[in-house]
Amino acid sequence: MSGDADPSEADTAARRAVVAKRVDSGAADLTEIRQLAAAAGYEVAGELTQTRTEDAAFMFGEGKVAELRDLVRRTGAGTVIIDNDVGPYQTFNIGGELPEGVEVVDRFTLILEIFGQRANTRKAQLQVELAELRYELPRAEAKASLAKRDERPGFMGLGEYDESVERDIKRQISEIRDELDSIAEKEEARREQRRDSGFDLVALAGYTNAGKSTLMRQLADELAVDENDERHRDLDTTAESQDMLFTTLGTTTRRAEMEKRDVLLTDTVGFIADLPHWLVESFESTLDSVYRADLVLLVVDASESVEEMREKLVTSHDTLYERNEAPIVTVFNKIDRLAPGELADKRAALSGVAPDPVAVSAKTGAGVAELRDRVEGELPEWERERLVLPVSDDAMSLVSWVHDHGHVAEETYAGEQVTLDFEAKPSIVSRARARAADIAAPPTEESA
Repeated sequence: MSGDADPSEADTAARRAVVAKRVDSGAADLTEIRQLAAAAGYEVAGELTQTRTEDAAFMFGEGKVAELRDLVRRTGAGTVIIDNDVGPYQTFNIGGELPEGVEVVDRFTLILEIFGQRANTRKAQLQVELAELRYELPRAEAKASLAKRDERPGFMGLGEYDESVERDIKRQISEIRDELDSIAEKEEARREQRRDSGFDLVALAGYTNAGKSTLMRQLADELAVDENDERHRDLDTTAESQDMLFTTLGTTTRRAEMEKRDVLLTDTVGFIADLPHWLVESFESTLDSVYRADLVLLVVDASESVEEMREKLVTSHDTLYERNEAPIVTVFNKIDRLAPGELADKRAALSGVAPDPVAVSAKTGAGVAELRDRVEGELPEWERERLVLPVSDDAMSLVSWVHDHGHVAEETYAGEQVTLDFEAKPSIVSRARARAADIAAPPTEESA
């Protein structure tokens, strides 16, 4: 009988993890890294924290690394997830102190693993690959620098370095950027086509687990978009709403139910704390759905502490206002979790960063009607127009088109004329006027 381990047991051990975090001061919070680990499919079997300045060689103190080794042995974990930005040599040093075969994963490697699992479209896959390459590039450059300085290709056990590796990474980054630029151009053309069709574009933004996808299901009219319609053939059929980080990696667009206006609502990947600049930039193409919207709904989890809400609001505003020109409406979600009087206290405490939030519960639907009213009120103003047309087939075609692209307040018929009183986007009003002028114009000699 073979003494080899059962492959299924090895797989189980690999997905069993110990999470660890070091902070300079205060107490380390492992809540988010536990959620991230669960989102990646790990079972958290143990936890370790340390408050001290960073150790250049091990990130943690050597004594704490010994504790980590013992914890891994006791729990049978196959992976150690460290909620810090761990350098390549620190990763190597920590791994050298752990039982053989135990993998060391830092915060950003874990996030990239989750992104890779969620990447179901070509665009998402390209963005994940770009992030992975940008993560690897400085490590490749560091290997080159140290190998040249110490004249030891295998310095620190990192393996022999080949300069072509660095060049190849840069080449791949350039090729992926070119393909993502091409995709972005097509998406921008699609956005403009939707605007030309009379749609306003509203984007949901906010941190992971703020409830964006659940709110989208409250606002969306699941039956309103014909999936075979050429204008919306790219729209997803569902918007997931699970208590899990990063259930939405790409974008999901649905038609939203509004009283007057035709609105397309897009849910995007959630923000997450302490993301490095290179990772945010890698997903810039996805964030274009937010940056180029007509209105942004910034969703915040109102059940969190005031301090957490303020920090996330400030960071979100910094991210959005840097490139976004559309108005931003702050949405306090999950009010069903608040005690009586708690919402008023949080409104007052956060008035400086969220002066006029809309309070909702995406779970129960409370406040959603008020949010719809706010969305219509904050979108760019429509123009009012009154057209008087001779009754004809062309006029009836125009009347039908205006109904599809604007809000008709009154449609009356008197004799051989139809009067149409409506509101619409300025571009739609301009096109309606031009078509009305052609219908009302007397025939030329050539056409006669």
